[in-house]
Amino acid sequence: MKPSDAIRSSMQVALELKRTIDENIKPPSAIAASRDEPVIYMALVNGTRGYIERVAHQANGCYAQGWYDASAVMLRRLLETLIIECYEAHKIADRIKDSTGNYFFLRDLVDHLLAEPAWTLGRNVKTVLPKLKELGDKSAHSRRFNAHREDLDKVLDALRDTVQELVSLAQLRR
Repeated sequence: MKPSDAIRSSMQVALELKRTIDENIKPPSAIAASRDEPVIYMALVNGTRGYIERVAHQANGCYAQGWYDASAVMLRRLLETLIIECYEAHKIADRIKDSTGNYFFLRDLVDHLLAEPAWTLGRNVKTVLPKLKELGDKSAHSRRFNAHREDLDKVLDALRDTVQELVSLAQLRR
């Protein structure tokens, strides 16, 4: 057998093995834990609510894979959830609902959170919330925008402050 034939044969075996693995080994049906914490420190959300922890894992996992739009959308979802949790914890959720009882869209949630007299937000949180919302909106809704790592990196420090502050305001950890 010539060396080129041996290589061709090895490549065919490798391709068949990959095909067999892909057909038989599926990812878990539930969300897998992220391996790293490049976006959200899990210590900030562990012990809060399972759905909050899972969204944080997804934001981290997407970032680690280079799926920056997906990570930004997960961050948007996390912020939306934490804002609602804040209002529910203080029993003032009706302040962020429309006349039919549905929660406002994120734009209005952020505006209400920033103006809410029931609490005082830190300077970093006030500054970054609109930026995080804009990044998440562009990643979710803009046909031509694709987030880059640097887009997320610009807000990571302030994101950490924001998540910690909202978790505290929502009284999710004692």
